[in-house]
Amino acid sequence: MTNVPAIDDEKMIQIEAAAFRALRHHLMEKRPEVQNIDLMNLAGFCRNCLARWMQEAAAERGIALSKDEARALYYGMDYEDWRAANQTPADEAKQAAFTRAFAENVGKP
Repeated sequence: MTNVPAIDDEKMIQIEAAAFRALRHHLMEKRPEVQNIDLMNLAGFCRNCLARWMQEAAAERGIALSKDEARALYYGMDYEDWRAANQTPADEAKQAAFTRAFAENVGKP
């Protein structure tokens, strides 16, 4: 096993939160041209998954967040506005790959 430093729970939460913010910043600010469909097809998750995971984490803590509210929190705007500004059309091959990746990683589309 590798040497892992002893980090208390509070510090670990802070580190994980900072890493999440860095990932969000990277995907939203540095690389908005990377399409969600490509993320899902290659990695099995996308920005919408991250928003859903926020929604699920909120629910585990007794905080009600709708799908649209979670997406607005993640995207920093209405999801449809983000899509209009950043999403490009996907060809049939990408759509078919997405259907498979979504089913394997999330569930039924």
